[in-house]
Amino acid sequence: MTQEAGTIPVEERARQLLALHAAPELLTVVNVWDVISARVVADIPGTTALATASHSIAASYGYEDGERIPRDLMIGAVDRIASATSLPVTADLEAGYGDVAETVRRAIGVGIVGANIEDQMKPLDEAVGVVEGVLAAASSEGVDDFVLNARTDAFVLAGDRDPAAVLDEAVTRGRAFLDAGAPVVFVPGRLDEEQVSTLVDAFGPQRLSVIGIPGSPSTARLAELGVARVSYGPLPQRVALTALAELVEEVHRGGGIPAGTRPLN
Repeated sequence: MTQEAGTIPVEERARQLLALHAAPELLTVVNVWDVISARVVADIPGTTALATASHSIAASYGYEDGERIPRDLMIGAVDRIASATSLPVTADLEAGYGDVAETVRRAIGVGIVGANIEDQMKPLDEAVGVVEGVLAAASSEGVDDFVLNARTDAFVLAGDRDPAAVLDEAVTRGRAFLDAGAPVVFVPGRLDEEQVSTLVDAFGPQRLSVIGIPGSPSTARLAELGVARVSYGPLPQRVALTALAELVEEVHRGGGIPAGTRPLN
């Protein structure tokens, strides 16, 4: 069963998480949103780290995505998740809730050893300053190996722009984040194999993080291309809620609990 974090130093868990990103094997993280989802995922053989999903945590408390959940509530949620496992945990902290350095310090204080931070397509010098501020805050807490998954929203906020121009901008911003000290760059969006290959070539192997959504290259292919990490954002919660909705529909049809249901809680 999952062990609690206990006395494992936060610096050691940060080193573990950084090593998982740097290893040639693709790091897959199925995002979690509360203690029971964290324990279920952590207990599956092959799980080496956990990642929270801000959208899913916000939804579980009745908030829409986009930093509408109070920071205290988000930090409390990731605290409970990190306390429920000995695995390293990285948290989706959106754009930092108005004070990214303080948010990262507080997250480290509850055992978080990595974070997604959105650039929201701010001017590049400002976005680079955020990266530098996050890493300085982590260093001030004694966690030099904090795994900043520096996110660029180039594709997420692209609208109807030319895909080639969007890819060029993602490359430019990602390189700037890496030069500022980020160990990995997160480029969410529906990327095809050619776009992934271009990003890996630009950043170097094991420096790109992507999201696994329908239509994305397979995890096996992402590993071959040199991607560091694939996560799934709010989709795992949607899978769970789909199963719940289908149960309700089946009950309304006169059925009941599906065969094979496991006692995971």
